[in-house]
Amino acid sequence: MVIGFIGLGNLGGKLARTLSRNDIELMVHDINKEKASTLISEGACWADSPRILAEKSDQIITCLPSPQICSEVMESTNGVISGLKKGKIWIEMSTTSKNEVLRLAEKVKEKGVASSDCPVSGGCHKAASGNISIFSGAERNVFNQIKPLLFIMGKKVLHTGELGTASILKVMTNYLATANLITLCEALTTMKSAGLNLGTTFEAIKISSGNSFVHETESQVILNGSRDINFTMGLVLKDIEMFQEIAVNNNISLDISPELIRIFKEGISSFGKYEKSPNIIKRLEEQTGLNITESGFPPCIFDEEPESLGFEVRL
Repeated sequence: MVIGFIGLGNLGGKLARTLSRNDIELMVHDINKEKASTLISEGACWADSPRILAEKSDQIITCLPSPQICSEVMESTNGVISGLKKGKIWIEMSTTSKNEVLRLAEKVKEKGVASSDCPVSGGCHKAASGNISIFSGAERNVFNQIKPLLFIMGKKVLHTGELGTASILKVMTNYLATANLITLCEALTTMKSAGLNLGTTFEAIKISSGNSFVHETESQVILNGSRDINFTMGLVLKDIEMFQEIAVNNNISLDISPELIRIFKEGISSFGKYEKSPNIIKRLEEQTGLNITESGFPPCIFDEEPESLGFEVRL
């Protein structure tokens, strides 16, 4: 079986490398061929277009930064859809909206091809180690066909229900992570202003009821000063705006969600959409004149958990 992988950025490149080191036959494509150089050296084949990749692959994975880019990759003249034929499966691993997944899946279905939205959660360090969590929205028989592949890329795999449900849940988890990031920025800044050592503050949070995955990862790169978590302010804004859209479409009036959107729009206005997302703390640093860093923290996060074959999370 040949797996086609389109989108070799911060996340997609790591997922594809996991497949490569586990001896999966890969065909790859990216707008920047240089991003495929390591994979090609490991044995992956290069496809000059998404159409060629789709023609020569049995299962096609897309992992792209926005719904707009995914639409272009799928629907252009030399896009994935033009190269599909009956029996293949499209796996959408981008963070996107349910409506966009369903819209593209209808076009894919016309070619006799099944679809599953399979966004991931846990950070790029977990993607690199093969221990990331994966949501999969699909008919059960489709999920059963793709789960051996998902078990290689990730550790905990949850079948979320019908197509599109995984994308809704993924956007929700990114909203929660964003809210946590903002509260951690406020907590660290407030503790610094109160005269507390930030190393002590980090440990206090870590052993307390205030601890979280975001604290154990993003707080470390904030305090190091690198602020490098392989995610940008623009991507955060995209995700939390999609969450807000879900709430609006379901007649839910939210308090925190609009405020998060305001904060990140302000951050993008000041620092740019490609600024590292943890650098949203610069708003507070500039406001207070404080430097929210501390020695002894790493510039980036690595997953120390050994790689192992994934499994389905059963309800």
